[in-house]
Amino acid sequence: MNIWLLPILAFLLGSIPFGLLIAKSRGINIREHGSGNIGATNVLRIVGKKYGISCFILDFLKGLIPALLAYNIYKFSNADETMTIGFIRNHAIDLGDNQFTAQALQVFTGLCAILGHNYSPWVNFKGGKGIATSAGVLIALMPFGTLILIAIFIITFKITRYISVASIVAAASLPFTVIFGAWKHGKFADGNWNRPLLIFATFIAIMAIWKHRSNIKNLIAGKEHKFTPKNKA
Repeated sequence: MNIWLLPILAFLLGSIPFGLLIAKSRGINIREHGSGNIGATNVLRIVGKKYGISCFILDFLKGLIPALLAYNIYKFSNADETMTIGFIRNHAIDLGDNQFTAQALQVFTGLCAILGHNYSPWVNFKGGKGIATSAGVLIALMPFGTLILIAIFIITFKITRYISVASIVAAASLPFTVIFGAWKHGKFADGNWNRPLLIFATFIAIMAIWKHRSNIKNLIAGKEHKFTPKNKA
């Protein structure tokens, strides 16, 4: 396999505007309603609960699938094999002692999926805010750390009732979760910690917060709406 094929495929998969397609199936142009965003939250508010959940799952999978493939395909010496998938691992690209390169390719593939979602060429290089797709990538690359982030998201949402605030707080917590995980598992001590993952985590945290800049302005102005889903069948 060409080493760059998977990141390209990840971008193309990530670029599929599921929210737009789901809303169009109900005769709605989602870009003309609510926040104008094609992500799961706006679909849930405008089209209905089951459509919003379907959109979230599809956006989640387009992050999870390429990142999970990358985790298995880009192999390096002394890699943790506990979460690998045998039949995929059998076709791995073995990068030997180049741990940094292998891990960089893993996170770059995940990043391409997120960028495809956020800047889809099918919708004039616009897209969603990348929360669901980022969650899919993170589940593949740091499953236990992602559970912590999900808990942070849920607690923040329960307290504030703002999805935007919960998303921003979870995104800001991401780099610190990576650092905590590396410390907790003794990776700092043996020098075997995942440096590309921290770079990736910091970048997507900044990107996620940047994509929420309109929400931040609304929060400051007191105009941000608390979550009240439209309960359609």
